Amino acid sequence: MSSATGTAAGPVPPVLPDTLPAPRVRPEAVATTAPPEPTTATAPVRQTTATAPVRSARPRTAVVPRGFATGTGPPVELHRHPVAGGPVTGRMLLLHGLGNSATVWDAFLAHRPAGQELWTADLPWRGAGDGGWHRAPDATRWLAEALDGVPGGAGTVVAHSFSALQTLALLDRELDAGRDPFDRYGIEGLVLVSPFYRRTAEEFDWDSMTRYPAEFERIMEEGIRVHSGGRLDPEIQLSMARRVCDRIGPYGWLRFVDSYLRTPWLRPGRIRVPVAVVCGARDIAVDPAEGRDLTADLPDAYIRVLTDCGHFLMTERPEEFSSVVGDFVTSLSSRARSQRPGDRAPGETAP
Repeated sequence: MSSATGTAAGPVPPVLPDTLPAPRVRPEAVATTAPPEPTTATAPVRQTTATAPVRSARPRTAVVPRGFATGTGPPVELHRHPVAGGPVTGRMLLLHGLGNSATVWDAFLAHRPAGQELWTADLPWRGAGDGGWHRAPDATRWLAEALDGVPGGAGTVVAHSFSALQTLALLDRELDAGRDPFDRYGIEGLVLVSPFYRRTAEEFDWDSMTRYPAEFERIMEEGIRVHSGGRLDPEIQLSMARRVCDRIGPYGWLRFVDSYLRTPWLRPGRIRVPVAVVCGARDIAVDPAEGRDLTADLPDAYIRVLTDCGHFLMTERPEEFSSVVGDFVTSLSSRARSQRPGDRAPGETAP
């Protein structure tokens, strides 16, 4: 496990490699987008289209609830959920956390804000993902491919848990390289759901980190309980949680820990798009106080803490969560209109 060290001049940021190994290309995958870096090999992105929440074509067992599927697939799969009727007012990309899948958003999709063309991504760290993703020291490359794979730009990016970590890391790395990730990926706003974030290396004391191996299984068990609606026997839930942990493995878990430990060196003050941070008041995985700290460090952000709700709040409280996201995208639309001179009253100035 990596650890943060400091000098008299302050903490020394960890050094990330400039290049990453290319992931294995699966024969059934179809490339649909150009790679973000012409000189670097990238994994293919597969797209599907559905008019209702996507049900994965991968094999399932009868006891596995949606969001914790089993099977295989290319490293990144994108699923399009077009607007059922009425005008398209925006686009949204949903990114799941560690050990879940795109179907973790199904309850939210059933209550999604009007006018939004939604895209869900199955990422390598899904329960049924490519087990080799954790061999690379940086997981942001696959997040970049998901963003690149949405035609016309990602629009509003909604990232949960581990993917929220990766989103912040990707933006930081792009900005360090002198690139504009917001224009590059068409990001208009961010919704960071249950984000992990600590400001200083000193906040990672030994006691705070040693609890995570034991808690990890409990977090996976909570996710299974939420996705199954509490219909499974507790012993089956525990058995399934252990299977999910086995699939993630120690290397996948270490990728999470490593990403978390690097958050003190992120510079969220450079994020120039609006951000909504959404947390559950009863989250057993991450303290909502971390979401509050992140909100305070962002230049244009606010936080919503949903009461009586845990880590998987988009499943536990889909209507309330959808209302929060809907209010956010409405505010983005209002800002965009105010910035177009033709949409302002005569003599009215932009805010």
